[in-house]
Amino acid sequence: MHKLLFAAAGAALAISVPATAQTAQERLDARYDRALAAGYKALMLCSAISSAEAAGTARTAQSVHEWELTGIQAPLDEIIRDMPFQIVRAKESRGARVKYVEVTWDDDMRPRIAINIPGSGCRVYPVGYQFIELIPAHLPDFDPAPAGFTVPSAPQSATNAVLDAAFDGTYGDGSRTTAVIVRQNGQPVDWETTSGFSLFTPQRTWSVAKSIAATVIGAAVYRGDANVVSSAGLGLGRSDPRDEITIDQVLRMASGRYSDTLGNRTDPLYWGGTTVDERAQNWSLIHTPGTVYRYANNDTLAAIRAIAGTFEDHPPSELFAEIGMNDTIAETDWRGRNYVLSSQVWSTAHDLALLGELYLDNGLVEDGTRILPEGWREYVSDPSGPQPEGTDWGYGAGWWTFRRPEGNAFEGIPDDAFAARGNRGQYVVVVPSRDVVIVRRGEDMVGTRFDIAAFTRDVLAALD
Repeated sequence: MHKLLFAAAGAALAISVPATAQTAQERLDARYDRALAAGYKALMLCSAISSAEAAGTARTAQSVHEWELTGIQAPLDEIIRDMPFQIVRAKESRGARVKYVEVTWDDDMRPRIAINIPGSGCRVYPVGYQFIELIPAHLPDFDPAPAGFTVPSAPQSATNAVLDAAFDGTYGDGSRTTAVIVRQNGQPVDWETTSGFSLFTPQRTWSVAKSIAATVIGAAVYRGDANVVSSAGLGLGRSDPRDEITIDQVLRMASGRYSDTLGNRTDPLYWGGTTVDERAQNWSLIHTPGTVYRYANNDTLAAIRAIAGTFEDHPPSELFAEIGMNDTIAETDWRGRNYVLSSQVWSTAHDLALLGELYLDNGLVEDGTRILPEGWREYVSDPSGPQPEGTDWGYGAGWWTFRRPEGNAFEGIPDDAFAARGNRGQYVVVVPSRDVVIVRRGEDMVGTRFDIAAFTRDVLAALD
């Protein structure tokens, strides 16, 4: 077993604000923030490094600190990078894979831990979890490093200048682009990446995972294993009015359930080590289902939870393989029972472009096999339910739309265009009438934003 231990010189584990200057609640919140920050760091290090190595590329802890762990939400951003950590590797025939990552956050508590489950990504375990490691009697030989590969340079294209501008702040001051790719007529026509990243470097999709979730559900509908007008299984039975909430309504963020914060922040699930069943399923009903839009991670989690019975025979990895998304990993909560498909997917720019291609081809994969129902593209991109306020974007069933029921406010973008959007600048844009897919990956810092609408407009104009 190899252990890599990193710690900032003199890093203090105690809460930085003097206890005498804080109320009891402030001390409690500060302590909880440290626990969440440690879970965030453990999971990001584990997932970023292990998914890259599984894809035949490589990431370092320094790279993860620079990209995934910089510019995150307050107050975690102020404390996360100085937390001591160790990466534990296991010798195997195919390499010294990441086994787990520990992050120390308090002298009196066990480190936060994220464990790599080969093929299933990493799972962050509850605060205080005691991990008992069993050391095998024999460790086989292993190759010292993953086998890399060379990505060819992008061809000369009318979009070269537009893609260059994606990296220089033109589409958002302070935005940080890692990769972009444009496909048209079934072929890649232009791409570009920043140093340390390639089209085959996995990054967390954040809420692009919600559009992946809609695709997983679409595949279940096509197989006859699900129906979007069926109950999402919320509540405690038929006498509970939440039982009336349908899969369609949770896909459209219209469950009518209460959200304590915008987006129904799920930090206790993402970084705290709680489960989907604990955190996402039990919110109260405050509106008639289907009448009010409220963007909520918990609705997508409920949609996927509704088809959990199909995953033993048809896990998301099966769908990814059919699409050709071979370097995409859907992670679960720590119990391994529920996929966190509101955010916790690691995928590459190349794979996400193939996801967009699936929708251009109306649910057919490259060999002509249908895996989504006919009309599923129109279903997910139809803003027919209640819509978000204060934005020109519309919302369909797990995908954002450039048009709203009252019309399209985005000049230069066709009405049929729709997009997957995720935190820190993850985008997959699908434009059926132009046979175009645009993927942009990034690690934008809090307070910055990449203007994907302007970028899409300019890419389409260059392709004319």
